[in-house]
Amino acid sequence: MNRPAQPQALTAHTPMMQQYLRIKAENPHLLLFYRMGDFYELFYDDAKRAAQLLDITLTTRGSSAGAPIPMAGVPYHAVEGYLARLIRLGESVAICEQIGDPATSKGPVERKVVRIVTPGTVTDEALLEERRDNLLCGIHRSGDTWGLATLDLTSGRYTVMEVQGDEALAGELERIDPAELLLADDLPAHPLWQGRRGVQRLPPWRFEPDTARRLLATQFGTRDLAGFGCDHLTTALGAAGAVLQYVQETQRAALPHLRGLALERRDEAVLLDAASRRNLELEHALGGNPEHTLAGVLDHTATPMGSRLLRRWLHRPLRDHGVLGARQQAVASLIEQRQWEPLRDLLRGSGDVERILARVALRSARPRDLVQLRTALGRLPALRQRLAALDATRLTELAARCAARPELHDLLQRAIIEAPPLLIRDGGVIAAGFDAELDELRAIRANAGQYLVDLEQRERARSGIATLKVGYNKVHGYYIEVTRAQSEKVPDDYIRRQTLKGAERYITPELKQFEDKALSAAERALAREKALYDALLDSLCAELGALQDMASALAEIDALANLAERAETLNWVQPQLSATPGITIEGGRHPVVEQYSSAPFVPNDIVLGDNRRMLIVTGPNMGGKSTYMRQTALIVLLAHIGSHVPATRAVIGPVDRIFTRIGASDDIASGRSTFMVEMTETANILHNASDQSLVLMDEIGRGTSTFDGMSLAWAVARDLAERVRAYTLFATHYFELTALPELVEGVVNVHLDAVEHGDTIVFLHAVKDGPASQSYGLQVAQLAGVPRAVIEAARRKLIELETDNAAHRDYDNPAHQLALALPPPPDVPVVVELRKLDPDSLTPRGALELIYYLKGLLAAE
Repeated sequence: MNRPAQPQALTAHTPMMQQYLRIKAENPHLLLFYRMGDFYELFYDDAKRAAQLLDITLTTRGSSAGAPIPMAGVPYHAVEGYLARLIRLGESVAICEQIGDPATSKGPVERKVVRIVTPGTVTDEALLEERRDNLLCGIHRSGDTWGLATLDLTSGRYTVMEVQGDEALAGELERIDPAELLLADDLPAHPLWQGRRGVQRLPPWRFEPDTARRLLATQFGTRDLAGFGCDHLTTALGAAGAVLQYVQETQRAALPHLRGLALERRDEAVLLDAASRRNLELEHALGGNPEHTLAGVLDHTATPMGSRLLRRWLHRPLRDHGVLGARQQAVASLIEQRQWEPLRDLLRGSGDVERILARVALRSARPRDLVQLRTALGRLPALRQRLAALDATRLTELAARCAARPELHDLLQRAIIEAPPLLIRDGGVIAAGFDAELDELRAIRANAGQYLVDLEQRERARSGIATLKVGYNKVHGYYIEVTRAQSEKVPDDYIRRQTLKGAERYITPELKQFEDKALSAAERALAREKALYDALLDSLCAELGALQDMASALAEIDALANLAERAETLNWVQPQLSATPGITIEGGRHPVVEQYSSAPFVPNDIVLGDNRRMLIVTGPNMGGKSTYMRQTALIVLLAHIGSHVPATRAVIGPVDRIFTRIGASDDIASGRSTFMVEMTETANILHNASDQSLVLMDEIGRGTSTFDGMSLAWAVARDLAERVRAYTLFATHYFELTALPELVEGVVNVHLDAVEHGDTIVFLHAVKDGPASQSYGLQVAQLAGVPRAVIEAARRKLIELETDNAAHRDYDNPAHQLALALPPPPDVPVVVELRKLDPDSLTPRGALELIYYLKGLLAAE
């Protein structure tokens, strides 16, 4: 370590470095931005780390304790950009400011940490992605139970839940995608957080459940936590307590917008594991383009808070048909009355009210935040009027939560100018006419020159001294100057201030009063503005609960209006949510592929039910098998957020989980091969799927030898069909699996159609009953640009393999197709003659005659 850290070594350092090291010792795990003039400086190990992370120059600043001091720095006026980069890298920063007066300080100016910025607690608009939740998550373990507490400090949303087992935890972490993860020091290493950015280790006592209960009850102003329905979740409450303590420590301010805990239950949602979320590309595309995701197509919301809510719905589709039906009714009403357009116009430009209110609560709201809040409040009456015309229970409920607040709107209208500066520290925020004292101070500052001219004229008239002058200097301040010859004429209230060679300078009570005001007018005006601004924040905090309810209602209105717009624009239909088991989709389309495909999309149907539990999907590569499977899952998911769906008709019965095992990559860091990842995901499905689950399985067994893979695919498909009885789409190139319908009830063959045209292939992308006739693998390879010589060699080998396989396959017994060792060829005459043959002894004429002879033997058989 280059940085000395022992307290006993401090005396060897310069006073400045002693101050730095004391402050750094209080924040050992944070990068310390230490304010020095126009720069934030970092020293020792912090400097080396920051130089590497931010690509800034590492230099030295003299020496202390006999050693050079490594140093790096960033300009104070550009600090937000550097903070944003560090936050994205999962780093946390302590901002240390000068709080003493350099003019009166002896030794180093007094400094202290005034702000701690961490990935999960940042609230500054410039450091956040506006359309993504920024979540702080705490994890606590008790046996096989994991407790999770999640806080979005930018909105005050605070949730707890408990899950069983590592697989469930992995799925929830994939859903939550926290910016920062809090773990106890004694929690062992785990693949779920190894290498993850933003992981903070805390002392185990921070997760103590009894302490957590007391802290949480104090925060919410309640006797206990029974009213939140989570008092029995000891493990989750331990995590919630750690989260609360961490936020209190980093914010160093009251947290009035944290008003309660929401309990999330796993059985309320259609569950997706981590692999399924990635495979379905809900928000992150495997190819990297965020537009090519379900969220990219679906999210056309008017406000950032509406966008974040919509994405939460996508990541946690619900099973409650009552809630979903209310959303469907709202969307249908918005479409029917075409009210989504005016509603979105009203919401657009209202700002991110949810996050603005969090900054109000934390006393960090900026003037322009209040302008946006004023705009939102001003649009509430028109918004309620639009909603009143709609016949939808949910919209009526949301309208009630958007009650007009004319007093607050009028207060902000009178208090804040139309276009205020970015920061209150610069002044010029409070409108003229709002406060008499502030107006007077501003008038003094603005009209000082004219006041002195007027005073000079008045005093000349009063004294009869035509040469009287009013002036100012930095040493003596304001004065009235009279020549010594005219000094006998000065009025009695003149007080001598200074004697010059040929003149006398005086001051009057009036001028003294003006001087006191004028010299401090700018400073006092700014102080008055800040006091008035703080009073505005107090007024808003007094109604914070109601304003937060309003903000969440606006977000939901935006999300519902967005679903209505998407349904009408994209020609989607309202699905029927049925209590009867089964999934029927007519004319289904992939919501993302349809938007970005250059060719017209071919819709397809799917029917799954008690007598049709599994579809064995065959067809050529690039034929559309994966698209067909994924579109089924996405249509089911969209139905469970209350959205319309891309189809001509859809009836969706109860679904508890969606599993997708499509594609795989290796996990080298954990020592897992591609095939191991594939089998792990398959095992998860077989252990956790039920007869109400939708399962997508694509190319099981392709990562190992042909017979191993074929055997595994056969066994997995049969288990899903017979024991689990999940609704399953099982895509495969093992044509042997197309025999399953003859052996297992509820299994049906379908295929994606294609036709050959010369040496090429035309994909029809239409799903038809029955198995595919062939894979068209060579044709696809040719389309991909594989050299023609390689294609021809492959074609010859294919003929050889197919001939050999056909000679030994028992078509009457499909189970024999999975034999791992081929039976010996039968002793037929042709085979007997071939065994006797010595090819090296044959002449060309003899070889030709032998061919005719063998041909005759085959004809005789």
